[in-house]
Amino acid sequence: MVDGTSGGGVERKRVVIIGGGFAGLNAALDLAKLPLDISLVDRRNHHTFQPLLYQVALAVLSPADIAQPIRSILSKYPNVEVLMDEAVAFHLDQQRVELKTGAQLEYDYLIVATGSTHSYFGHDEWAKLAPGLKTVEDATEIRRRVLLAFELAERQMQETGSHPSLNFVIIGGGPTGVELAGAISDIAKLYMSNNFRHIDPSQAQVLILEGSPNILGMYPDDLQAKAREQLNAIGVKIRVNAHVSDVQPGYVMVGEERINAVVTLWAAGVQASPLGKLLGFETDRKGCVLVDQHLNPPGHPEIFICGDLAHIEQDGKQVPGVAQPAMQMGKYAAKRIARLVAADLGSDGTGKNEPFHYFDKGDMATIGRKAAVANIQWPFKGHWSGFPAWMTWLVVHIFFLIGFRNRLSVFRQWAWTYVTFKDSARLITGSQELPGWNAVETQQLHPDTAPLDLGSPKT
Repeated sequence: MVDGTSGGGVERKRVVIIGGGFAGLNAALDLAKLPLDISLVDRRNHHTFQPLLYQVALAVLSPADIAQPIRSILSKYPNVEVLMDEAVAFHLDQQRVELKTGAQLEYDYLIVATGSTHSYFGHDEWAKLAPGLKTVEDATEIRRRVLLAFELAERQMQETGSHPSLNFVIIGGGPTGVELAGAISDIAKLYMSNNFRHIDPSQAQVLILEGSPNILGMYPDDLQAKAREQLNAIGVKIRVNAHVSDVQPGYVMVGEERINAVVTLWAAGVQASPLGKLLGFETDRKGCVLVDQHLNPPGHPEIFICGDLAHIEQDGKQVPGVAQPAMQMGKYAAKRIARLVAADLGSDGTGKNEPFHYFDKGDMATIGRKAAVANIQWPFKGHWSGFPAWMTWLVVHIFFLIGFRNRLSVFRQWAWTYVTFKDSARLITGSQELPGWNAVETQQLHPDTAPLDLGSPKT
């Protein structure tokens, strides 16, 4: 670290930030401008713009388009060090964090913002069969499976004259599930339509299984209806009140019904990072730490819990665990630390007791080419759908990408894809084995054991 003293011999305060996601990175960027020593710790060396992960998963963008090394983002701040490591223990009485490598980091202020991971509701064995989407590694694995299904079908069609139905099942009808469904439909019907000689990719079927009565349950009723209309228009089928009871290679069980799936994807639930419970504070059922109006756990004003890891309620509802509040929490934690430090140095600390308030600017979900829904709250209120919502979604996501290079790259790739109907990131890496392919093939060769087809859309 840099020298721990500032001008006049006053010892500088040390801030440790665990997690380089939206909350941690925004906190680091704001704190870096102050006379503080900062250590940011993350298991990976890059920050990922998660709202566009699904476009990596479906070959529209490359990982480098939405990820940037944390070191390069913070390189101009000499008072910030970045450590690629993992917190394994918190010694709160000594104000010290223990890292996996054995290093010990002392702190005056601690920000924990390690996000969330997938929740399989007690069925962790499903993870290998139905990957979720939280990291670049998840996205490239989903891309591998989806693209490989078409390649295996083409090869088998050439060899035998038939292939298993290309059924893609997505468990969960929230924003991630809807975006994945729309993107799979686009890649099958638009971007790969002339690429194969023996199969017709447009015959692929996409099914969303949602356990609640509606998809996009957090959106207003009119936008839920618009989303269903747009999904039906591109051939995506929807089943609501569909509770998945089992996931196996090649099929999904909904009650007693068995549904074929060459690829199954998970978008149904999340749980907080295990670090929430490791801290030793009270958590909710998802593992989020219960915090006060200053994002502090009880009795520890020097600790801030931010992003998906924090459980804070506003207007009677929990603040959602998405990018927008995470960024605001990170900035709030940085501002409050600055005011607390100023108060310690003799300032009046004006505003240091100001509580965190989430300013909801709205939510958006894209459903495919020229299709989206947007619940706008700022700078004006409105419910948009179709092309206007899609264009708004494009502009907002380019604006919030970190780094000019990333913004330019994503804009160029989107423009190229829109004009040419071609994507450029359609790479299959890793294994050429697809879980469930042989199981689906066997079921279709023996109709007496085959499950029901996807059926007609149910909304």
